[in-house]
Amino acid sequence: MARSDLDELDLGILHALHLDGRASFTRIGEVLGVSDQTVARRYARLRSDSRVRISARTDAARVGEVSWCVRIRCVPSVALTIGRALARRSDTSWVKLASGGTEIMCMVRAASDRDSSALLLEQLPKTPNVTAVTANCLLHVYYGGAQSPVDALSAEQAAALRWPEPPDDGQAVLSPEDRTLLDLLAADGRMGFTELAAATGRPHTTLRRRVQELRECGALYFDVDIDHRALRLPMQTMMWLSVAPDRLVEAGEAMAAHPEAVFVGATTGSSNLYAAVLCPDPTAFYRYLSTRVAALPAIQHLETAPVIQTLKAL
Repeated sequence: MARSDLDELDLGILHALHLDGRASFTRIGEVLGVSDQTVARRYARLRSDSRVRISARTDAARVGEVSWCVRIRCVPSVALTIGRALARRSDTSWVKLASGGTEIMCMVRAASDRDSSALLLEQLPKTPNVTAVTANCLLHVYYGGAQSPVDALSAEQAAALRWPEPPDDGQAVLSPEDRTLLDLLAADGRMGFTELAAATGRPHTTLRRRVQELRECGALYFDVDIDHRALRLPMQTMMWLSVAPDRLVEAGEAMAAHPEAVFVGATTGSSNLYAAVLCPDPTAFYRYLSTRVAALPAIQHLETAPVIQTLKAL
């Protein structure tokens, strides 16, 4: 990983929060060997600087939803307008402008019992300046979600903080009340149960129990949104790779082990492996392409798109 603007304690706190986004400051302090007041003060500073945000997220497959990787090619003059419109949608989890402002990329989630791609495409802004739209279903995640791009703790420290792995077959049906709760936790994943009770009108004991249930079955996890520029990794690039089907798992797992990767998943479509990577600069990205990516098995085609602006990170 590149040098960071954050010090060792900051990085340790971030790693701890990736392992359990709702771990108490007391518990984090015990593991890191500092006081809970120190942890709370550091976290408050990072949050106030807009570098860090804890957000609740749901595992699409475990709550009966599917995710779609959508690419919209358009003329630069309309890209920002369309991108902002997509960012306002409740079913988009991130929206980015790439390729010099000629492409919008987003992740869209919808109930699996609908034609979710049509649901999105029929509602796109009607403009002749959109030249192409593709939507590919996300089939499997090799790296992403609750994994941490920060590696600052020892194995023993990480084990003391890591939230237990959920069962492979964990599932949950979300009620309207759950959706309200999750919307609040998406905005602030560390919101206290007393505050959640006041906002929802439900007993805090009920809310605590429901959050515990959703986490234990794997439907709910807490992610740490980090401004990657604080890690001195300002170059974010989206990558689409075509891999021979019989080597897809091998390539996906190999790419997931790359320190540059922050997301790797298998999708439908002619490019069946999708990834997002972070590098310090174009020279480092070239070195990454010509070494780690070049060593991946059975790559038949590769396409890259540098991100120029993130309009929605969740």
